[in-house]
Amino acid sequence: MAEAKKSGKASKTFVWILMAMLILGLGGFGVTNLSGSVRSVGEVGGKDISVDDYYRGLQEEMNAYSAQVGQPLTFQQAQLFGVDRNVLARLVTTHSMDAETSRMGLSIGDENLRRELLTIPAFQGLDGNFDRAAYTFAIDQAGMSESEFEDSVREETARSLLQGAIVSGVNIPDSYAQTMIGFIAENRDFTWTKLTEANLTGPVATPSDADAKAHYDANIDAFMQPATRQITYAWVTPAMILDSVEVDEQALRDLYAERDAEYNQPERRLVERLAFADDAAANAALDQVRNGQTSFENLVEARGLALSDVDLGDISKSDLGAAGEAVFITPVGGLAGPVQTDLGPALFRVNGILPARATSFEDALPELREDLAFDRARRVIETQIENVDDLLAGGATLEELADETDLELATIDWHAGSDAEIAGYETFRNIAAAVTESDFPQIEELDDGGIFALRLDGTTEAAPAPFEDVKEDAAAALKAERTVKALGELVTSLEPQLAAGTQFTSFGFDANEEVDTERADFVAGTTEDFMVQVFEMEAGELRQIPTDDGGLIVVRLNEITAPDQSDAEISGIAELITQQLGGGISQDLFQAYAQALQVAYPPQINQQALNAVHAQLQ
Repeated sequence: MAEAKKSGKASKTFVWILMAMLILGLGGFGVTNLSGSVRSVGEVGGKDISVDDYYRGLQEEMNAYSAQVGQPLTFQQAQLFGVDRNVLARLVTTHSMDAETSRMGLSIGDENLRRELLTIPAFQGLDGNFDRAAYTFAIDQAGMSESEFEDSVREETARSLLQGAIVSGVNIPDSYAQTMIGFIAENRDFTWTKLTEANLTGPVATPSDADAKAHYDANIDAFMQPATRQITYAWVTPAMILDSVEVDEQALRDLYAERDAEYNQPERRLVERLAFADDAAANAALDQVRNGQTSFENLVEARGLALSDVDLGDISKSDLGAAGEAVFITPVGGLAGPVQTDLGPALFRVNGILPARATSFEDALPELREDLAFDRARRVIETQIENVDDLLAGGATLEELADETDLELATIDWHAGSDAEIAGYETFRNIAAAVTESDFPQIEELDDGGIFALRLDGTTEAAPAPFEDVKEDAAAALKAERTVKALGELVTSLEPQLAAGTQFTSFGFDANEEVDTERADFVAGTTEDFMVQVFEMEAGELRQIPTDDGGLIVVRLNEITAPDQSDAEISGIAELITQQLGGGISQDLFQAYAQALQVAYPPQINQQALNAVHAQLQ
């Protein structure tokens, strides 16, 4: 009985898919096309992959892609996307499963098949009963005989039973989801402070040159100069030629007129609107607010809305129509109305007043001049690109280019961390990283409308910086190291009392209390890995975390709060985790099984038949 129900459900699904294909008018392709002789594009384990199935599969995939991109998809485009290969791979998988179900003798009986056919609405007449003529007509239009159709239903059902047997036994233990929830949703309460040299009883001595040199030698990797590329470049940007660009006053006034709405804005209000079914309901709501029986927020919430749903933003008097007068005489925090609107009578709450703003042409002139000049400078550069290209093509050097054009010559020792102005452009960085000494300079465009060309003159490998150049850095690093050590010794001497719960302030330390922090939170003033370390700690543990600037963070974990497994949100997340993992494992199992079947039943593909089908779609 259980098998019959399961197979019935699968059969019904298959038949509905088949009927959708019939409606699309795709049936009968393989019977008359391809000179009437080619009926399959291959076979798997004795199961033919029919031309009709392959053709319909291609059409369905192409229609799906077309729906996604919003325009028809040609077959050539479909081949570029791999649609034909995907369809063939899917058919090979289903037919290898058919071969396996045949070997196993897995199928449904005639009675179960009959019961399903009788219940399919597409095969029923106006009286709701099975219509033999409708059934015969539909099957005939699909280019199939009744026996072929019924065999396909049996095969689909058998495949569903086989696939269900493979994937349905995956059970994920509850402990997995609970462990994941524990990792995601646990909270921590802790106390922390940052100690510096000022917390010591005396200052840390400044290292001598000899000590700094010893630290430099012992930590030479920290004082390396990066590998650099010596690059000569010529460039020009709109900002570099702004002073040479002329802008006439009429163009400035035209631009000011275009931006009138930006420079001259009327007085506006920050307004919320709540509409009602009739005047009586609106007046009753207004009386309740004025009498203190409720609030505007409660009225909104009672309607199943959020304040964001009724927020009109900043709006002018003219935008409010008939409600403008009432709203603009209402003080901040007050209610206006009821006023008739397109949505019915409504109450308006005023949350703020934005005064009118008027910017004269003279006041806007500097901004207008800069914007207009910048735009014209870009166009000037655009007109020079062809000339600069011709000069480079004719063998001009970057130095000659700078002499004959607006481009300026410069050099840079470039590396990934360079902070020179031109290194801020992504285009320059990409080309600087890839250029070789044999490459000829070419004009490239920058994001702001500028252009440049560059030449690689040489490279320098990474090497230690000379001690004299980094002597102060080495001394500062050594002093920071000694400071952290001294602070650590101080904290270690106080650790028994701090771990026992003595307040940080008892020792003159600042104390920062953090409650209900999550793993993904960031605490300002701490290190990048601070929260990672906190979540590694046990309750009551005290930990010292050095900082890059010679300080020491001391943190004490006060409490670990486990997630409430009975909370609806937590249990929902746990269920989702279980479903996703189970679905992933099931999919992996099925894919592994399908690959094994294809080894057991190697597909034999007729490439000529495939080409013939493809020709029909050109």
